[in-house]
Amino acid sequence: MNALGSRPVDESLAETTHFVLPNDTNTLGNLFGGRLLQWLDIACAISAHRHCKRVVVTVAVNHVSFDRPIKLGDLVTIRANVSRAFGTSMEVWADVWVEDQINGSKIKCNSAIYTFVAVDQAGQPTAVPEAVPGNDEQRKRYDGALRRRQLRLILSGKMKPGEATELKALFEHE
Repeated sequence: MNALGSRPVDESLAETTHFVLPNDTNTLGNLFGGRLLQWLDIACAISAHRHCKRVVVTVAVNHVSFDRPIKLGDLVTIRANVSRAFGTSMEVWADVWVEDQINGSKIKCNSAIYTFVAVDQAGQPTAVPEAVPGNDEQRKRYDGALRRRQLRLILSGKMKPGEATELKALFEHE
């Protein structure tokens, strides 16, 4: 545990719901990818803020999947949680659901992983509490977060492959 202690992942939950309007769509009647990215960035920022109680800035959009089109008139719910914290940064995982307006069931259609850094009043990175997973899905995401972080750092040139303790087998052959 770090000096700031820890917080349960559940406390970082941010959930937003949006109604897809005509100005949110392309000529095919599908939600603009950029609009979804905007909604995701906001939901993930709220989640990161709830975890660390600090101003947060987006450092990376690590992954976004567009698995199913979102149509004009759909109700879109985004659920975001911090999946793991690393010193001053946090990985935030978001799932996107479309609600069936007849029966209320929700269908998962997209997911995203963002990285945020907490900053102080001068804009400098500041420490964040550890994230404590509370269920199997949260533990799975927590366990994979270090590999995803190392891969992001390697791809951005901020880490050498040989330094990636969790990924060495992918980059070095004995």
